[in-house]
Amino acid sequence: MIPSRIPPVRTSQSFAPPAVAASKEGDIVAEKRLLRQLDLRILPAVALMFTLWSLAGNLGNAIILNADTGDSFLQVLHMSTHQFYAVAAASSLTTTLFQVPSNYMLKYFSPSYWLAFLMLGWGATLMVMAASKNYITTLFLRLLLGAFEAGLTPGVVYFSTFWYRCQERSLRIAFVYASATLGGAFGGSIAYGVASLNGVRGLEGWRWLFLIEGVPSILLAILVYFFLPSFPETSSWLPPDDRALAIRRMKQESSKSLSHDKITWAGAKSTLKDGRLYLHYLLSMVSCIPPISLALFAPTIINGLGYQGRNAQLFAVPPFAASFVATLGLSVVADKYRVWSMCCLVSYVIAGATFIVQGTLPPTAFKARYVLLCFGAMFSTIPVGPMPAWFTSNLRDTNATTLAIAFSSTLTTGGGVIGVFLYKPSEAPGYRTGHYTNGGLLFFCAACTQLLRMIYKRRNKELQIGQNPWIV
Repeated sequence: MIPSRIPPVRTSQSFAPPAVAASKEGDIVAEKRLLRQLDLRILPAVALMFTLWSLAGNLGNAIILNADTGDSFLQVLHMSTHQFYAVAAASSLTTTLFQVPSNYMLKYFSPSYWLAFLMLGWGATLMVMAASKNYITTLFLRLLLGAFEAGLTPGVVYFSTFWYRCQERSLRIAFVYASATLGGAFGGSIAYGVASLNGVRGLEGWRWLFLIEGVPSILLAILVYFFLPSFPETSSWLPPDDRALAIRRMKQESSKSLSHDKITWAGAKSTLKDGRLYLHYLLSMVSCIPPISLALFAPTIINGLGYQGRNAQLFAVPPFAASFVATLGLSVVADKYRVWSMCCLVSYVIAGATFIVQGTLPPTAFKARYVLLCFGAMFSTIPVGPMPAWFTSNLRDTNATTLAIAFSSTLTTGGGVIGVFLYKPSEAPGYRTGHYTNGGLLFFCAACTQLLRMIYKRRNKELQIGQNPWIV
């Protein structure tokens, strides 16, 4: 006779002596303390770097700043539409070329030195752009700006693998990446105020904008150089016990990226031959096109919704502010339940639908189009945290981590070049081509995400006993 109630099976933890249980509890407390120290030391500086980077690379506000008085960036430099496209895309070209070398430089020189150098370079370049007199000079400076900006995105993702476990990265990467959307929000607010400086000391408003946005990058570069920690092994600011814990934590990760690990040619070839990584690269490239196109053209699109002059700058703030909040909120969910890919999949579908609907609305439906613009910006930006966390959690050694992150970021920048050309002035104010293209690209991203989920599920079924599972 089968008993009606089977007594619970005691796990090995039930037999643990009090000393062992206390030790485990002490480890948890120590790890939480370590994470607090890391977050306070790393996240504010890196998030501010992304905010300033977003300000430096975005021409969107300069395009329409003081256009009503004939003093905008395009009007003063007498640029044609095609010349503006070339200037806007120039930084993406050099960023694409220099991202892989930059990731190697970051490991060779250490993150604090290399990231500080990059910030100093782009801050100085942005300030020099304020003195631009013609198209050729501006084009050259944008190429130089892109070379300095190249190392930030892949460098920060790579840097996070030195300090955080995969289940700890999504929210933190999301916070850092979402700070770039704050750059879009602050950019509109700054441009609104700078518009009143037009003509002061003989300088147009956009020149003041470049000067004001360049100075903070130079100042932050100095702080990053002295205070940003590079590797757990060299972190003299941590107490010995915490430093040992930081090193031990990362040795337990499947993607080991400690400072002493060497990058080998054999490992690099293995990474290059891994087919599923190329699907990740493609996803990274395509998924960045909608948010980048909006970052550049949101003020112009809003200008076509009936909000003119300085008001167009102010109304560019809510879409980016909403993106920041939503990105952090969904990343908390993704980290807590380890559903990084699912958060991305759902976000891509919703964002794609909002862009398609925007394209079908009449140009005069100002309020509906503005609300959909906010939702499109929000849901197309949400994956910036979960997607890198999912990607890096499925990298298994220092070769894959160093090389794959740089390749992924390089193609992301290549996608940014495409985003420059989506919203054509001739299609104002409806911009149907831009909206339909973004919608289609986001649905494509959803399909790629689902295909990757299927690949990882199949790989998990083929694992041998003792092998680390792939993150679905």
